[in-house]
Amino acid sequence: MAAALALAGALCWGVGDFFGGLASRRLAVLLVLAVSQAVGLAGLLVWVLASRDAFPGVVELLPAAAAGVAGLVGLAALYRGLAIGAMGIVAPISAASPIVPLAVDAAKGDVPGALQWLGIGLVLTGIAILSSEPSNPGQRRLAAGAGLAVLAALGFGLFIVGLDAGADESATWAVVAARTASVLVAVIAALALSTSLRPSRSVLPLLVAVGVFDTSANVFVASATTHGAAGIVAVLSALYPVVTIVLAWLVLGERLGPAKRAGGVVALAGAALVAAG
Repeated sequence: MAAALALAGALCWGVGDFFGGLASRRLAVLLVLAVSQAVGLAGLLVWVLASRDAFPGVVELLPAAAAGVAGLVGLAALYRGLAIGAMGIVAPISAASPIVPLAVDAAKGDVPGALQWLGIGLVLTGIAILSSEPSNPGQRRLAAGAGLAVLAALGFGLFIVGLDAGADESATWAVVAARTASVLVAVIAALALSTSLRPSRSVLPLLVAVGVFDTSANVFVASATTHGAAGIVAVLSALYPVVTIVLAWLVLGERLGPAKRAGGVVALAGAALVAAG
């Protein structure tokens, strides 16, 4: 059950991130985040009322709220990275997020096995390949958006850790708490930076799609953490770049060179090994 839910989350995240990257090429990232997160929150409120889950308490939901802020930072970094760099490079790098919850699991005594250590090594190797590109002769520079993708991976990893802690009481309320915190922070940041929160009607459907898919992914992943270890759920849900890359290829005609394709395969293969370990 945990694996199926985590993979459903990966599918929704992949589609949502593709739409988010497209929207961020036309609009300010904070506008994309504030509107899409608010759309998702509206759907979540309907869901939590329909589920009739008892409210677990403010203190119990604080880890989930912190997860929402971490996830928002990750999304902001990812959307900006997708806007300025190649999706086929940025998305696989952000898939390194499972390293964070795996490290937390290890600190709790759940040490990764040999296959998982090998997978972590492959993920890091793939990231190194994807992150660099030729500059002057004999020199290499960081690929556009690569640094933001690493920040996204950290934010997503912390999101899984916090959501796992908050979902112990109620997965439903944990997702609501996370999304409420992310909406508040996004709106406050947008207002502080004088960013308009009124998108044109032509892009509103795109922002709604971002919110729907991202929120659906959060629901699937939160439910998955109640059925399996957070580290494994994080790895399986981190396969979302496959969806983003395929959509970038089909819709945008984006192409990567042989080395970059190999780097993406290595990174994703490493994620699969972590899950299988």
